[in-house]
Amino acid sequence: MRVLFIGTGEIGVPVLRWLLESGEHEMVGVVTQPDKPVGREQRIEAPPVKAALAGSRLRIFQPKRIKNEETVAEIRALAPDVIVVMAYGQVLPRSVLEVPRIACLNLHASLLPKHRGAAPIQAAIVAGDRESGITVMYMDEGLDTGDMLLQKRIEIAPDETGGSLHDRLGEIAPAALKEALAQLQAETAPRIPQDSSAATYAPKLEREHGRIDWTEPAALIERRIRAFHPWPGAFTVLRDDVGAERKLKIFRASLVDSCSADPANLVIPTKVGALRLEEVQLEGKRRMSAAEFLRGYSAPVRLA
Repeated sequence: MRVLFIGTGEIGVPVLRWLLESGEHEMVGVVTQPDKPVGREQRIEAPPVKAALAGSRLRIFQPKRIKNEETVAEIRALAPDVIVVMAYGQVLPRSVLEVPRIACLNLHASLLPKHRGAAPIQAAIVAGDRESGITVMYMDEGLDTGDMLLQKRIEIAPDETGGSLHDRLGEIAPAALKEALAQLQAETAPRIPQDSSAATYAPKLEREHGRIDWTEPAALIERRIRAFHPWPGAFTVLRDDVGAERKLKIFRASLVDSCSADPANLVIPTKVGALRLEEVQLEGKRRMSAAEFLRGYSAPVRLA
């Protein structure tokens, strides 16, 4: 079948590579987001999907808005049988959804209808889910509301982070797509409606979402710390004796039954239980163990 891939994020790269290297289907082009400035130096960088195509002669489109008429006309001219979407970052209009001869499929990084939206990986860890997966769904104009074709499941490890789950889901996505395309080609692909009454939503994360609320239970905070690594990153704010505030990033923590009197431990009480910080980074300093931090931080540790 003729396949057009639409995606931007790193999680979609294994799927793109499978489409290119397997030879099972004909790739007719790729649509991704424009290059953008990154980091303090605002250096212009290509999105991961484009970077993965370095040296390829495949046609790459980078429209600012995929819904503009010129872009839609270019996509239509490619005459795809199937459009495959993963982690693109823009909503596809009806004019694009109607282009493919067979279907427009989305690979979503959750077990729908749970965790519709932009941040399903982090949401699954924060919620304490025992499993996650890839859902291959038929796209419609709603937010991850289309009928499902199939799901591939994996267990969420007790020490899972947002980064590790992201990578593991990316690894199983090609097998999910391979099976879905085979079913479409054989005309045996099902359409399984989602139970909207069971739907949950995972809105886009911003950096401020990483700030820890110490009035929450310790178990929930520990899951947030893992879920938000590496993005948006968990942090708290410390205030010294003169009122100056500095951000303290938290990379790793563990649950403890009660606050320890051991001065080598950085233990913070919460609404329910307590949390021992294990790996941190004070603003302007390097990443270090909590024990190293305590040895070098002369002021009493006070949360802002």
